[in-house]
Amino acid sequence: MAGGGGGEKTEKPTPKRLQEARKKGQVARSNDLNGAVVMLAGLITLGAAGPGMLAHVRNAMTSSLAQTADPSVVSLSGLGTVLLRVGSDAALAVAPVALACAVAAIVVNAGQSGVRVNVGLIKPDPKKLNPVSGFKQIYGPHSVAELIKNLSKVIIVGAIVAAALLPQLTTLGAMVGIGPEELGSALTHQISALARRAAFAYLLIGLADFAYQKRRMLKQLKMDKQEVKDEAKQQSLPPEVRGAIRRRQMAASRARMMAAVPTADVVVTNPTHFSVALKYDGTAPAPEVVAKGQDLVALKIRELAADHGVPVVPDPPLARSLHSTVEVGQQVPEELYEAVAQLLAFVYRVANARRIA
Repeated sequence: MAGGGGGEKTEKPTPKRLQEARKKGQVARSNDLNGAVVMLAGLITLGAAGPGMLAHVRNAMTSSLAQTADPSVVSLSGLGTVLLRVGSDAALAVAPVALACAVAAIVVNAGQSGVRVNVGLIKPDPKKLNPVSGFKQIYGPHSVAELIKNLSKVIIVGAIVAAALLPQLTTLGAMVGIGPEELGSALTHQISALARRAAFAYLLIGLADFAYQKRRMLKQLKMDKQEVKDEAKQQSLPPEVRGAIRRRQMAASRARMMAAVPTADVVVTNPTHFSVALKYDGTAPAPEVVAKGQDLVALKIRELAADHGVPVVPDPPLARSLHSTVEVGQQVPEELYEAVAQLLAFVYRVANARRIA
């Protein structure tokens, strides 16, 4: 049940609110910072372990070429021996970089969100199975914002690399005619310098994105003054008293919720396990969930709706998505607008037809 005073969210989230959000997996995390740190770790390891990696690659090539002169290689067992040697040399060549990238990924993720296994995120989420929700995620405003952000990242990194590369064009042009070893060494140096510049630029972008994600999360977790007062009051009471207060609050919230069912425009059901009552008065940007419940509570909502003439419409995917993602008193999220709009349009058409008849 939704709690809170319903006032303006102006207060910073309390430690208890932050802890509850962390338990639900709601933490600030930047994929750009993850990618930048992993990229830097790979480049640093590649520079340090490069000679050893090159030696393993050389051994793999020379041993495989040398064994082609042996007629026994034509057999299945001989071919297996060659592949085993080449594979082991290749694995030893990439092992340092792969290990460094894996360790960097674990460290940067742990640094952002802490070391905690959230089993709740493994549970199936009906919202992810909703085609309307998937369409909105691909083509909605959020995807447009992400596209703009990704294009900005490409432009910034590309500009930094171009600024470093253009002054070197004259030097690169002067390399025509030099020996293969000198050319390879010079190109390796230039490419490594460009990659490091790009990685550091990407790291700065990742740090900025992490700051933005943290600010965005704290804004979402803001509380109103009444919520802060209630939480402080509960923290100062014994656990038994806090439990009794929570039970009374839940009972009062459920009573208010049930009283709102007759005012709903429609009740969407699973049809037996979930019930969600929606109300739309035309003034708010989206319909509001005025009641929801599971099993016995869902049955009570359906009975109240039937007693007061509120349409009850079975729509299992929509009912599950609304029940799992929207709290009582909250508006329907943007990704479910289309499905809810179609449902309300159907209800209004049926009501108009009955009035005409």
